Amino acid sequence: MPLPDGFETHVWDSGDELPAPDVLARVDCYVMPYAFAPDTGDIIGRMPNLQVVQTLTAGFEHVKPYLPDGITLCNARGVHDASTAELAVALTLASLRGIPTFVEARSRGEWAFGFYEALADKTVLIVGYGAIGQAIERRLLPFECDVLRVARTARDGVAGFDALPELLGRCDVVILICPLTDETAGMVDAAFLAAMPDGALLVNVARGGVVDTDALVAELSSGRIRAALDVTDPEPPPPGHPLWTVPGLLLSPHVGGSSSAFEPRARRLIHAQLQRYAAGEPLANVVVGPAR
Repeated sequence: MPLPDGFETHVWDSGDELPAPDVLARVDCYVMPYAFAPDTGDIIGRMPNLQVVQTLTAGFEHVKPYLPDGITLCNARGVHDASTAELAVALTLASLRGIPTFVEARSRGEWAFGFYEALADKTVLIVGYGAIGQAIERRLLPFECDVLRVARTARDGVAGFDALPELLGRCDVVILICPLTDETAGMVDAAFLAAMPDGALLVNVARGGVVDTDALVAELSSGRIRAALDVTDPEPPPPGHPLWTVPGLLLSPHVGGSSSAFEPRARRLIHAQLQRYAAGEPLANVVVGPAR
Protein backbone atom coordinates (compact mmCIF):
# COMPACT_ATOMS: atom_id res chain seq x y z
CA MET A 1 0.00 0.00 0.00
CA PRO A 2 1.88 3.10 -1.18
CA LEU A 3 1.70 6.23 0.97
CA PRO A 4 0.21 9.44 -0.40
CA ASP A 5 2.56 11.63 -2.45
CA GLY A 6 4.72 14.00 -0.47
CA PHE A 7 4.95 11.96 2.72
CA GLU A 8 8.36 11.67 4.34
CA THR A 9 8.55 8.59 6.54
CA HIS A 10 10.87 7.55 9.33
CA VAL A 11 10.81 4.21 11.13
CA TRP A 12 11.48 3.97 14.86
CA ASP A 13 10.60 1.23 17.33
CA SER A 14 10.61 0.96 21.08
CA GLY A 15 14.15 0.44 22.33
CA ASP A 16 15.79 1.96 19.26
CA GLU A 17 18.00 5.04 19.41
CA LEU A 18 15.88 8.17 19.07
CA PRO A 19 15.81 9.89 15.67
CA ALA A 20 17.80 13.10 15.33
CA PRO A 21 16.13 16.25 16.71
CA ASP A 22 15.72 17.73 13.24
CA VAL A 23 13.80 14.62 12.17
CA LEU A 24 11.56 14.74 15.24
CA ALA A 25 10.89 18.43 14.59
CA ARG A 26 9.41 17.58 11.17
CA VAL A 27 6.99 14.92 12.45
CA ASP A 28 3.32 15.82 12.31
CA CYS A 29 1.86 12.27 12.36
CA TYR A 30 3.13 9.63 14.79
CA VAL A 31 2.03 6.00 14.47
CA MET A 32 2.97 4.50 17.82
CA PRO A 33 4.74 1.13 17.95
CA TYR A 34 2.59 -1.76 19.08
CA ALA A 35 4.08 -1.75 22.56
CA PHE A 36 3.37 -0.38 26.03
CA ALA A 37 6.97 0.64 26.83
CA PRO A 38 7.35 4.16 28.31
CA ASP A 39 9.66 5.31 25.51
CA THR A 40 6.78 5.09 23.01
CA GLY A 41 5.04 7.84 24.98
CA ASP A 42 8.10 9.82 26.02
CA ILE A 43 9.00 10.50 22.40
CA ILE A 44 5.78 12.48 21.89
CA GLY A 45 7.21 15.38 23.91
CA ARG A 46 10.16 15.59 21.50
CA MET A 47 7.94 16.33 18.48
CA PRO A 48 7.15 20.07 18.62
CA ASN A 49 5.07 20.09 15.43
CA LEU A 50 3.09 16.94 16.11
CA GLN A 51 -0.58 17.07 15.17
CA VAL A 52 -1.82 13.45 15.20
CA VAL A 53 -0.99 10.37 17.24
CA GLN A 54 -2.32 7.06 15.90
CA THR A 55 -2.14 4.04 18.20
CA LEU A 56 -2.05 0.43 17.08
CA THR A 57 -4.00 -0.55 20.18
CA ALA A 58 -7.71 -0.28 20.80
CA GLY A 59 -7.11 0.99 24.34
CA PHE A 60 -5.45 4.37 24.70
CA GLU A 61 -5.26 5.01 28.44
CA HIS A 62 -1.49 4.45 28.32
CA VAL A 63 -1.07 7.33 25.81
CA LYS A 64 -3.13 10.07 27.46
CA PRO A 65 -0.54 11.01 30.13
CA TYR A 66 1.92 11.89 27.34
CA LEU A 67 -0.51 13.77 25.09
CA PRO A 68 -0.17 17.57 24.91
CA ASP A 69 -3.25 19.73 24.52
CA GLY A 70 -4.43 20.20 20.96
CA ILE A 71 -3.11 16.88 19.63
CA THR A 72 -5.56 14.52 17.94
CA LEU A 73 -5.40 10.94 19.23
CA CYS A 74 -6.84 8.10 17.15
CA ASN A 75 -7.07 4.50 18.32
CA ALA A 76 -6.99 1.24 16.36
CA ARG A 77 -10.67 0.45 16.53
CA GLY A 78 -11.34 -2.47 14.17
CA VAL A 79 -7.78 -3.76 14.04
CA HIS A 80 -8.09 -6.19 16.96
CA ASP A 81 -11.73 -7.23 16.74
CA ALA A 82 -11.18 -10.62 15.09
CA SER A 83 -8.06 -11.60 17.01
CA THR A 84 -9.27 -10.57 20.47
CA ALA A 85 -12.70 -12.10 19.91
CA GLU A 86 -11.05 -15.38 18.93
CA LEU A 87 -8.96 -15.40 22.09
CA ALA A 88 -11.95 -14.57 24.30
CA VAL A 89 -13.82 -17.57 22.93
CA ALA A 90 -10.70 -19.75 23.04
CA LEU A 91 -10.07 -18.95 26.71
CA THR A 92 -13.72 -19.59 27.50
CA LEU A 93 -13.79 -22.95 25.74
CA ALA A 94 -10.41 -24.03 27.10
CA SER A 95 -11.45 -23.26 30.66
CA LEU A 96 -14.85 -24.91 30.43
CA ARG A 97 -13.70 -28.02 28.56
CA GLY A 98 -10.70 -28.61 30.82
CA ILE A 99 -7.89 -28.11 28.30
CA PRO A 100 -5.34 -27.06 30.98
CA THR A 101 -6.19 -30.26 32.88
CA PHE A 102 -5.48 -32.36 29.78
CA VAL A 103 -2.14 -30.63 29.17
CA GLU A 104 -1.04 -31.14 32.77
CA ALA A 105 -2.24 -34.76 32.79
CA ARG A 106 -0.29 -35.57 29.64
CA SER A 107 2.93 -34.34 31.25
CA ARG A 108 2.28 -36.88 34.01
CA GLY A 109 1.33 -39.66 31.61
CA GLU A 110 -2.28 -39.65 32.84
CA TRP A 111 -5.52 -40.12 30.85
CA ALA A 112 -7.82 -37.45 32.33
CA PHE A 113 -11.16 -38.86 31.21
CA GLY A 114 -14.12 -37.25 32.92
CA PHE A 115 -17.19 -35.06 32.60
CA TYR A 116 -16.43 -31.49 31.53
CA GLU A 117 -18.60 -28.46 30.94
CA ALA A 118 -19.80 -27.28 27.54
CA LEU A 119 -20.36 -23.73 26.40
CA ALA A 120 -23.70 -24.87 24.99
CA ASP A 121 -26.65 -23.82 27.16
CA LYS A 122 -24.55 -21.39 29.19
CA THR A 123 -25.45 -17.73 29.72
CA VAL A 124 -22.58 -15.40 28.83
CA LEU A 125 -22.41 -11.75 29.87
CA ILE A 126 -20.28 -9.42 27.73
CA VAL A 127 -19.18 -6.39 29.76
CA GLY A 128 -18.24 -3.70 27.24
CA TYR A 129 -20.39 -4.06 24.15
CA GLY A 130 -18.34 -2.12 21.63
CA ALA A 131 -16.85 -3.34 18.37
CA ILE A 132 -14.85 -6.16 19.98
CA GLY A 133 -17.74 -7.12 22.25
CA GLN A 134 -19.96 -7.45 19.19
CA ALA A 135 -17.28 -9.56 17.46
CA ILE A 136 -17.19 -11.83 20.52
CA GLU A 137 -20.95 -12.26 20.42
CA ARG A 138 -20.92 -13.21 16.73
CA ARG A 139 -18.47 -16.01 17.54
CA LEU A 140 -20.35 -17.16 20.65
CA LEU A 141 -23.82 -17.57 19.19
CA PRO A 142 -23.05 -20.68 17.07
CA PHE A 143 -22.12 -22.45 20.32
CA GLU A 144 -25.80 -22.43 21.36
CA CYS A 145 -25.34 -20.18 24.36
CA ASP A 146 -27.34 -17.16 25.49
CA VAL A 147 -25.61 -13.77 25.40
CA LEU A 148 -26.36 -10.75 27.60
CA ARG A 149 -24.77 -7.36 26.96
CA VAL A 150 -23.66 -4.48 29.18
CA ALA A 151 -22.08 -1.16 28.22
CA ARG A 152 -21.46 2.21 29.84
CA THR A 153 -24.48 3.62 28.01
CA ALA A 154 -27.67 1.57 27.96
CA ARG A 155 -29.44 1.16 24.63
CA ASP A 156 -31.82 -1.26 22.95
CA GLY A 157 -30.72 -4.77 23.87
CA VAL A 158 -27.75 -3.52 25.92
CA ALA A 159 -28.02 -2.82 29.65
CA GLY A 160 -26.03 -0.14 31.46
CA PHE A 161 -23.41 -0.79 34.11
CA ASP A 162 -26.02 -0.15 36.79
CA ALA A 163 -27.67 -3.45 35.82
CA LEU A 164 -24.58 -5.51 36.63
CA PRO A 165 -25.56 -6.56 40.17
CA GLU A 166 -28.74 -8.19 38.85
CA LEU A 167 -27.26 -9.64 35.67
CA LEU A 168 -24.17 -11.19 37.24
CA GLY A 169 -26.21 -13.67 39.22
CA ARG A 170 -27.71 -15.05 36.01
CA CYS A 171 -24.45 -15.67 34.17
CA ASP A 172 -22.21 -18.71 33.87
CA VAL A 173 -19.49 -16.79 32.04
CA VAL A 174 -18.55 -13.09 32.28
CA ILE A 175 -16.30 -11.71 29.54
CA LEU A 176 -14.67 -8.32 30.17
CA ILE A 177 -13.86 -6.19 27.11
CA CYS A 178 -14.53 -2.68 28.46
CA PRO A 179 -11.93 0.11 28.23
CA LEU A 180 -9.92 1.06 31.30
CA THR A 181 -11.29 4.38 32.52
CA ASP A 182 -11.85 6.09 35.86
CA GLU A 183 -15.27 4.43 35.90
CA THR A 184 -14.08 0.89 35.16
CA ALA A 185 -10.79 0.82 37.12
CA GLY A 186 -11.23 -1.82 39.82
CA MET A 187 -14.85 -2.34 38.79
CA VAL A 188 -14.52 -6.11 39.17
CA ASP A 189 -14.10 -5.97 42.93
CA ALA A 190 -15.10 -8.27 45.79
CA ALA A 191 -18.78 -7.32 45.48
CA PHE A 192 -18.79 -7.90 41.70
CA LEU A 193 -17.17 -11.32 42.09
CA ALA A 194 -19.44 -12.29 44.99
CA ALA A 195 -22.45 -11.63 42.76
CA MET A 196 -21.26 -14.28 40.28
CA PRO A 197 -22.73 -17.75 40.85
CA ASP A 198 -20.67 -20.62 42.23
CA GLY A 199 -18.66 -22.23 39.46
CA ALA A 200 -18.87 -19.18 37.18
CA LEU A 201 -16.00 -18.23 34.87
CA LEU A 202 -14.50 -14.73 34.56
CA VAL A 203 -12.67 -14.00 31.29
CA ASN A 204 -10.67 -10.76 31.01
CA VAL A 205 -9.50 -9.64 27.57
CA ALA A 206 -9.83 -5.94 28.46
CA ARG A 207 -7.19 -4.43 30.75
CA GLY A 208 -5.78 -5.83 33.96
CA GLY A 209 -6.74 -2.73 35.93
CA VAL A 210 -10.45 -3.42 35.43
CA VAL A 211 -10.11 -6.24 37.99
CA ASP A 212 -9.17 -5.95 41.65
CA THR A 213 -6.43 -8.59 41.64
CA ASP A 214 -6.47 -9.21 45.39
CA ALA A 215 -10.23 -9.78 45.35
CA LEU A 216 -9.92 -12.18 42.40
CA VAL A 217 -7.08 -14.13 44.02
CA ALA A 218 -9.21 -14.51 47.15
CA GLU A 219 -12.15 -15.92 45.17
CA LEU A 220 -9.94 -18.25 43.12
CA SER A 221 -8.20 -19.48 46.27
CA SER A 222 -11.56 -20.46 47.70
CA GLY A 223 -12.34 -22.49 44.58
CA ARG A 224 -15.75 -20.86 44.22
CA ILE A 225 -15.19 -19.40 40.74
CA ARG A 226 -12.64 -19.73 37.92
CA ALA A 227 -10.91 -17.20 35.69
CA ALA A 228 -9.10 -16.90 32.37
CA LEU A 229 -6.98 -13.77 32.05
CA ASP A 230 -5.16 -12.36 29.05
CA VAL A 231 -4.33 -9.21 31.03
CA THR A 232 -3.29 -8.71 34.64
CA ASP A 233 -2.55 -6.05 37.22
CA PRO A 234 0.42 -5.95 37.65
CA GLU A 235 1.46 -7.00 34.15
CA PRO A 236 3.28 -9.24 33.91
CA PRO A 237 2.97 -10.58 37.45
CA PRO A 238 6.34 -10.43 39.20
CA PRO A 239 8.03 -13.63 40.39
CA GLY A 240 6.25 -15.11 43.37
CA HIS A 241 2.97 -13.30 42.66
CA PRO A 242 -0.16 -15.33 43.56
CA LEU A 243 -1.38 -15.20 39.94
CA TRP A 244 1.37 -17.69 39.04
CA THR A 245 0.09 -20.35 41.44
CA VAL A 246 -3.51 -19.65 42.41
CA PRO A 247 -5.83 -22.52 41.41
CA GLY A 248 -8.61 -22.21 38.86
CA LEU A 249 -6.78 -19.74 36.61
CA LEU A 250 -5.86 -19.97 32.93
CA LEU A 251 -3.34 -17.23 32.11
CA SER A 252 -2.25 -15.99 28.68
CA PRO A 253 0.42 -13.27 28.20
CA HIS A 254 -1.61 -10.34 26.78
CA VAL A 255 -1.84 -11.78 23.27
CA GLY A 256 -5.40 -10.78 22.42
CA GLY A 257 -4.22 -8.68 19.49
CA SER A 258 -0.93 -10.44 18.79
CA SER A 259 -1.87 -12.75 15.96
CA SER A 260 -1.52 -13.07 12.20
CA ALA A 261 -4.71 -10.99 11.90
CA PHE A 262 -2.96 -7.89 13.27
CA GLU A 263 -0.62 -6.76 10.50
CA PRO A 264 -2.99 -6.67 7.50
CA ARG A 265 -5.66 -4.82 9.47
CA ALA A 266 -3.14 -2.38 10.93
CA ARG A 267 -1.72 -1.65 7.48
CA ARG A 268 -5.19 -0.97 6.08
CA LEU A 269 -6.01 1.40 8.94
CA ILE A 270 -2.77 3.38 8.70
CA HIS A 271 -3.00 3.65 4.92
CA ALA A 272 -6.59 4.91 5.12
CA GLN A 273 -5.74 7.39 7.90
CA LEU A 274 -2.81 8.88 5.99
CA GLN A 275 -4.94 9.20 2.87
CA ARG A 276 -7.50 11.12 4.92
CA TYR A 277 -4.80 13.28 6.52
CA ALA A 278 -3.20 14.11 3.17
CA ALA A 279 -6.59 15.07 1.74
CA GLY A 280 -7.55 17.20 4.76
CA GLU A 281 -10.48 14.90 5.51
CA PRO A 282 -11.78 13.98 8.99
CA LEU A 283 -9.79 11.18 10.58
CA ALA A 284 -11.37 7.94 11.77
CA ASN A 285 -11.30 6.62 15.33
CA VAL A 286 -10.69 10.00 16.97
CA VAL A 287 -10.78 9.51 20.75
CA VAL A 288 -9.10 12.72 21.98
CA GLY A 289 -8.87 16.17 20.44
CA PRO A 290 -10.24 17.67 17.24
CA ALA A 291 -10.40 15.79 13.95
CA ARG A 292 -9.02 17.52 10.92
